[in-house]
Amino acid sequence: MTNNEFKRRRTQLMRMMGPGSIAILPSAPMVRRNRDAYYRYRQDSDFLYLTGFPEPNAVVVLIPGRKQAEYVLFCREKDPEKEIWDGPRYGQEGAKEVFAAEDSFPIGDLDEILPRMLEQCERVFYAMGCSLELDKQMSEWISAIREKSRTGVQGPLEFVALDHYLHDMRLYKSRSEIKVMRDAAKISAKAHLRAMQRCKPGLGEWQLEAELVHA
Repeated sequence: MTNNEFKRRRTQLMRMMGPGSIAILPSAPMVRRNRDAYYRYRQDSDFLYLTGFPEPNAVVVLIPGRKQAEYVLFCREKDPEKEIWDGPRYGQEGAKEVFAAEDSFPIGDLDEILPRMLEQCERVFYAMGCSLELDKQMSEWISAIREKSRTGVQGPLEFVALDHYLHDMRLYKSRSEIKVMRDAAKISAKAHLRAMQRCKPGLGEWQLEAELVHA
């Protein structure tokens, strides 16, 4: 999927949100298998739909009409030592160059930067329950903002379920999305045919999996 397609989706969502709004969506967490081993990572479908960004520990923020940047991506910083073990990271520059983020910050700065963004917005589009950690942070940020009401800071007045909007958008496919789905279906059908042709008594599941994956 191209960056133009992801931009089209973000633009459509921000048009539906309207001015004075902010959308906040976290990536999927990594799931521990045992001790220091994790299951193969799978990105949250809604997060992937808007960004194409494949890494964990990330948060996308959309603010329609914001002059500095409407599309902001918080993600992990580059770390050569950790990348030896966990694989390469895009970092802030990669988020902007590869995934067309208009601005990007280290995920460690989320607690400092995002509350200031929230102060400027009246309506928050957010999916409660998708991240217990971020739910807790959101509650703390909103409480802190409301304590500033005597100083003239108003902050968000309304919370809207972001997932309802995204899931409705995902029902309708663009031409490029339909093309990708058709290509994926052809590849999947070819892989299943190959697996069926190789299937015989005594063959292990891992061997059939290899036929599917490497067809």
